[in-house]
Amino acid sequence: MENTVLKVENFSASFGDNRILKDINLTVPRNVVAALMGPSGCGKTTLIRCVNRMHELIPGATVTGRMTLVDEDIYAMQPIVLRRKVGMVFQKPNPFPTMSIYENVIAGYKLNGIRMPKSELDNIVEQSLKKSALWDEVKDALHRKGTFLSGGQQQRLCIARALAMNPEILLLDEPTSALDPKSTSQIEELFVELKKNVTMLLVTHNIAQAARVSDVTAFIYLGELIEFGPTEKMFTVPKDKRTEEYLTGKFG
Repeated sequence: MENTVLKVENFSASFGDNRILKDINLTVPRNVVAALMGPSGCGKTTLIRCVNRMHELIPGATVTGRMTLVDEDIYAMQPIVLRRKVGMVFQKPNPFPTMSIYENVIAGYKLNGIRMPKSELDNIVEQSLKKSALWDEVKDALHRKGTFLSGGQQQRLCIARALAMNPEILLLDEPTSALDPKSTSQIEELFVELKKNVTMLLVTHNIAQAARVSDVTAFIYLGELIEFGPTEKMFTVPKDKRTEEYLTGKFG
């Protein structure tokens, strides 16, 4: 299916004897925001770290099952090739401290040894910053350090850096949890705009945020996928009692 960006089939992940994810099956279509929700420690972050194979940097990590990105087996790809196609934005904004705003945006190209004429790099920087709604704020300060920006701006810079590589999917691990309400709201508006061009997988603890920005939601509990479907439907008529209890704040 060309409309499917990410397909996860009977996927389990363990660290040593500890099984974190158990037989996960889900299909993420193109151009949506897919939210991953569930209590702390339920496996949400492990799942997205499996998508870009960061979890395997931890000793004792094993996986079974299958995961495909636009019909390519993620675990048969070279990690460096995979990570060009999978952007990642973390909880705390993490621009490279020694680099300028400009250098931060094109860091992926530099780290991968991809050489280009300056005019092309200039264009990538401008387009990526425009996509992350940061261009107007920084266009006259591109050669200042990324760390002089506010927290919300730094996170948008990290989003620009991820978008610069033109990924198939953007993984967002609680990207607004360290930000104030105004910055959070700007970034949420950004997601709605960005999904025209990129599919997003958003880990969030914030049920209201999932309701505001996601098209589909997966509810994960104790490593199992309890429910996955259109957000509006899940939030109004959840199929599983555990989903309902989580959404109404009985646990979490």
